[in-house]
Amino acid sequence: MKIYLTVTYYMGLLLLIISGASLFNGLKFLATGEVYFLEWDIISIMSVSIIMTLLFDWMSLLFMGFVLLISSMVMFYITSYMSGDKYFYRFTMLVYLFVLSMLFLIMSPNMISILLGWDGLGLVSYCLVIFYQNVKSANAGMLTILSNRIGDVAILLSISWLFNYGSWNFFYLQHLYGGWDLIVVMFLVLVAGMTKSAQMPFSAWLPAAMAAPTPVSALVHSSTLVTAGVYLLIRFSHLMGVSNFLFYVGVFTMFMSGLGANFEMDLKKIIALSTLSQLGLMMMTLSLGFYELSFFHLLTHALFKSLLFLCAGVFIHSMGDVQDIRHLGGVSLSCPVTSFYFIGSSLALCGFPFLAGFYSKDLILEVYFMSSMNSLMYIFIFFSIMFTLSYSVRLGFYMFYKNLGPKSYVSLAEEGGMTLPMSMLFLFSIVAGSFLSWYCFPCVAIFMPVGLSVSILLALACLSLLVFFIMAARQLEMIFSFNKTVYYLGSMWFLPALSTILFSPTMKLGGSLVKFLDHGWLEQLGGQGVILSMSKYSSFLDYFVTLNIKNYILSFFFVLVLAMIML
Repeated sequence: MKIYLTVTYYMGLLLLIISGASLFNGLKFLATGEVYFLEWDIISIMSVSIIMTLLFDWMSLLFMGFVLLISSMVMFYITSYMSGDKYFYRFTMLVYLFVLSMLFLIMSPNMISILLGWDGLGLVSYCLVIFYQNVKSANAGMLTILSNRIGDVAILLSISWLFNYGSWNFFYLQHLYGGWDLIVVMFLVLVAGMTKSAQMPFSAWLPAAMAAPTPVSALVHSSTLVTAGVYLLIRFSHLMGVSNFLFYVGVFTMFMSGLGANFEMDLKKIIALSTLSQLGLMMMTLSLGFYELSFFHLLTHALFKSLLFLCAGVFIHSMGDVQDIRHLGGVSLSCPVTSFYFIGSSLALCGFPFLAGFYSKDLILEVYFMSSMNSLMYIFIFFSIMFTLSYSVRLGFYMFYKNLGPKSYVSLAEEGGMTLPMSMLFLFSIVAGSFLSWYCFPCVAIFMPVGLSVSILLALACLSLLVFFIMAARQLEMIFSFNKTVYYLGSMWFLPALSTILFSPTMKLGGSLVKFLDHGWLEQLGGQGVILSMSKYSSFLDYFVTLNIKNYILSFFFVLVLAMIML
């Protein structure tokens, strides 16, 4: 093994050790109720102090532990997956910076220090999305960073508004002030959280970010970039309370992404849309005021979603870098261990009993169904949850039950360096949900009404028939207009097109401004024009200051003549 490949083992081991310490202290702080603040007063301007603050409580420590655990497994995975890449060391450093930015964000109860992690995530994610330097990656990177930049601007505006209160420490301010005092800050933070977590109408960048290498996708779409917005809103939950606006945004994001995943053919984009669906569920839970349940699902989702992406990376690697599920099949023969892990993490995603996703998802749905709810929203939420089952079954059908002949016997990528970190994540995907449910979020006994249970069974049967009809119609291509409908349903309701076409004239206007102003008139009227003019006039003066022997003697003659005239 090349010596530089071992850097991922050292960094992965370091992250794993810190993860264990963080998880232990998080569980300890939860039991004892301890909270630690570390403050460093950097500078004081007038009556405002710029303070670097770090907050260590059970929530931040647990989330840090999960992020570091997944990051360490991804580091081990990278060693085998990216070993043949020319820029392996650069990639490793970018991933490490990405994790560091996320830790800054988790530990910060101060908007100034949050900006360090927030902007760091945006910048490093752009560098990772364009890692494979081609046109597709460049376009995806621009869409990603410009969408996230809206949230960055909202954070900057919230910092300037918090100047009115003499502090940027929102952890104190949301308890000191109430009502309309901080409504502007709450709105700006809400916009920032929606852009970073890809809620509607900012959803287009998340599937586009799949242009990044698969280990990055496992990190970005499980516990770091997309969950940063949810985590920020969880920290602001006391100020936000119950939000009807966020509820509708979360529900429609969940419905749109779940529906789109049933028509998508790209393996990584299907998993990305499932991430978007789960983020919508977290936002919906958060909008109802159940911020602890949202955090519970955030932790469990991180484990099985990272495992899903790592399994997808093995499939893509072993099948010659093919991502279209129509060209995949029979992977259970070439990658049996990875297929087992993939099925297990898909079941956890669907909420199969006694796996990690079951404890958080079931509790969220039962708490919602037992509260006062709108019938229309109940239908939307129910079908959004059922779409998770339908696209998981569809994906399993394409991946395992479709025979590709001799190609299915090809095995190129199921190595020990990949299966070991996946085994660790699979273990946690099984036991973490039940452990957190017993220790952190005590079980609640909820008895559903009989009518609600019967309606769920009937709707599940109708949904199954609908899914089979859609798959049959897609195969037979029954009518031309149906293809248009399929395209609309599978294209995230035209959000990717709207996110690019609407802003293309603005980009062209920027190019025209650069051409005619910055490279045109400003060249003549600005600094370059002034330099050219001054150099021209100064060269004219050089004719009178040329020092040669003839001019030297001539000057003495003129001085002599001038003196004689004056005498």
